[in-house]
Amino acid sequence: PAMAGAPARYLVFFQYFGTRYSGVMETKSDQALAGVQNYLEKAAEQLKPSTPIKFHISSRTDSGVHALANAAHLDIQRAPGKAPFTGLQLLQGLNHHLKPEPIRILRAQRVSSTFHARFCALSRTYIYRLLLGCAHRSQIPVFEQDLCWAPPGGPLDIPAMRAGAQLLLGTHDFSTFRSPHAEAAAQSPVRTLQLLQLQPGHSLLGQHHLHRGLEFWEVKVKSKSFLYRQVRRMVGALVAVGQGRLAPRQLQELLELRDPRALPPHATAPPEGLFLHSVEY
Repeated sequence: PAMAGAPARYLVFFQYFGTRYSGVMETKSDQALAGVQNYLEKAAEQLKPSTPIKFHISSRTDSGVHALANAAHLDIQRAPGKAPFTGLQLLQGLNHHLKPEPIRILRAQRVSSTFHARFCALSRTYIYRLLLGCAHRSQIPVFEQDLCWAPPGGPLDIPAMRAGAQLLLGTHDFSTFRSPHAEAAAQSPVRTLQLLQLQPGHSLLGQHHLHRGLEFWEVKVKSKSFLYRQVRRMVGALVAVGQGRLAPRQLQELLELRDPRALPPHATAPPEGLFLHSVEY
């Protein structure tokens, strides 16, 4: 029989609506909610590879978090005599088997066998969507449900939040902004924030006349990599500044404490407003 060649490695970019998944990473079969990776690998199985396919995912998003474009690499070994899939065949095949899940492959391309989706990434950009002007959760437009956070308690002081954001830019020990869970403590807490901006956002449908008084804002943040829960904790702290519960300079003091327990409890922004925007290579 003909010898099988080396497996072909692909880089795929994919998006998902994260509300009904336990996060992007694979989960065991006894969990109520499965990970996005479970569905990706189940779809890949339908392509009849000669060995099981594993997705190596660039950015580990949490339960309820969305991705406009996450990335992964995978190796596909086909039966002897079968040509490797083209990027387009892989994209169409996976999307066909992913429906009806709210997960979509955006791009697929062949890469060298040394490429790694997680370790070769140059940066990751996240966007956090805030909705202002809702006195109560019930005022969130139905099309925005699970896709933004409406912090309670009136308008936010945007200039104060911008002043606070300036203090977090650059290279710091971000221990205060990582999750206090023990498993998070293994990595180095030093990270470099290349970007932390607060900019006006948009409703997903742009029907502003229907939602008078509602305002969208986006926190955009970019770094080579982030600590576990870092973005949501930074956004939570910035919102506390916007509500007048923290002064901007207190963010500097919190940073200098380098202690995850220093951040007030409940200061973590909820997952539904967070989107992984892009991974750069």
